[in-house]
Amino acid sequence: MAESQVTAELVRLVEVGPRDGLQAEPNIVPTATKLELIMRLSESGLPVIEATSFVHPDRVPQLADAAELMERLEPQGGTRYPVLVPNLRGLERAVAAGAEELAVFTAATESFSQRNTNCSIDESLDRIKDVVTEARSRGLPVRAYISCVLGCPYEGEVPVSAVADVAKRLFDIGCGEISLGDTIGVGTPGAARMMFEAVASEVAMGQLAVHFHDTYGQALANILACMECGVRCIDASVAGLGGCPFAPGASGNVATEDVVYMLHGLGFATGVNLRKLALTGRWISGHLSRPNMSRAGAALLNTKTQ
Repeated sequence: MAESQVTAELVRLVEVGPRDGLQAEPNIVPTATKLELIMRLSESGLPVIEATSFVHPDRVPQLADAAELMERLEPQGGTRYPVLVPNLRGLERAVAAGAEELAVFTAATESFSQRNTNCSIDESLDRIKDVVTEARSRGLPVRAYISCVLGCPYEGEVPVSAVADVAKRLFDIGCGEISLGDTIGVGTPGAARMMFEAVASEVAMGQLAVHFHDTYGQALANILACMECGVRCIDASVAGLGGCPFAPGASGNVATEDVVYMLHGLGFATGVNLRKLALTGRWISGHLSRPNMSRAGAALLNTKTQ
């Protein structure tokens, strides 16, 4: 078969910078800057951009403008803009602001669940079930995040059976996609593979995603280990923005530019214009007065031949 006739396998990227990235910033980012960031990310070709969070402003003041942002957001063709909601009240606020896709969250350990959501895992799953039931009645898809799948700041190592159990319960509740988060970035490829294989034995592969932070510089290796197991949906954050405000010591997410560079090098398709994405990473880093944590993005823009 001629090379031109070969269609590269697609990997779907979920850009979490506007939500998971900006929620960790020490200063409030203006709504106009957030909207321009989302627009630039859309124009780079990212298919899914998590826009904001409807968690109570007292918990995450950096995203207190969620309703205003969604009302002012001008969708770009084909891009989806899910938002995070903690409960039914958050769902109602999100839908009133125009959200058409939702995300919910829980954890693989009781300690982190209590610190992050002020409730047990069982209680968080009850809340999620209520959200999913209501969302289904409105025809809205729901994605779920599981925090601390490879380590917890309060409990240390997390048994893979605990992660698989929570994932299976989310699957049974009706969550359309489940994203597995190494919230504090302590995982290594072997551990990531074991965890992912345990979850994939309980949940359909097509409904799984990975969400790895890069605290120890292992995120790309961990992503690759899970891709070798079959995952084809990856969360990432432009310029490596982020870190969890409820997880001591957690640094940023893996940089979207670095993930795209790796995927294109492996022959996968993403639909993303890497140069536009790198320019966006440099732009938002400048606005936030912080270093650009994407090594691929910085290198691409510093290479005169590009």
